[in-house]
Amino acid sequence: MKKILIIEDDSSIRIELKELLNNSGYETIILTDFQNALDNILNIKADLILLDINIPYLNGEILLQNIRKFSNIPVIMVTSRNTEIDEVISMSYGADDYITKPYNPNILLLRISAVLKRAVKKEDTYSYRDLEINMNKGIIKGNNIEIILTKNEMIIFNYLLNNRNKIVTRDELMTDLWNNDEYINDNALSVNISRLRAKLKEAGYEDAIITRKGIGYILS
Repeated sequence: MKKILIIEDDSSIRIELKELLNNSGYETIILTDFQNALDNILNIKADLILLDINIPYLNGEILLQNIRKFSNIPVIMVTSRNTEIDEVISMSYGADDYITKPYNPNILLLRISAVLKRAVKKEDTYSYRDLEINMNKGIIKGNNIEIILTKNEMIIFNYLLNNRNKIVTRDELMTDLWNNDEYINDNALSVNISRLRAKLKEAGYEDAIITRKGIGYILS
């Protein structure tokens, strides 16, 4: 069941959307804390976001821009303003689609289905700064170079990327490697971290992985 996050400040519209999506087989979550919207969005890890342009504290288009710094989650912008400039801005900030109110429920469901299908095709590709990472192939592209990562390096990088700007302990990395059937010891983890650092340096990001001595690492 796909999880859809509704970011809409109009309570009646939120309820209608939730009922529509639940009846269509989706799991729905409504964001209520707009003041800490970005942190909540990243923690929820939805499969798709319905994001209204007019929300408290932070314009929806600016919130979308901030989301794109950390996540490629599909986003459909929703607005009552039927202006071309809003659509252009939203798409330039990274929206996957755009729909205006009042919307036809069937059209909205078709848009959601189409965006989710497109997302499945590209879900193995992520971004970090201006680099593109293909998790399945273990390839980092950017700055006119292509870097090949080993399986262990990709597992480590993927875990750091999913927890970007948070401290990740060595135990967490070891557990994730074991969960992926990669049985390495503490020394081997250090070697893999060192090699991953060197490859990110080659891509132009020497400062990518920060060590917190005695605690773990942060992907900045």
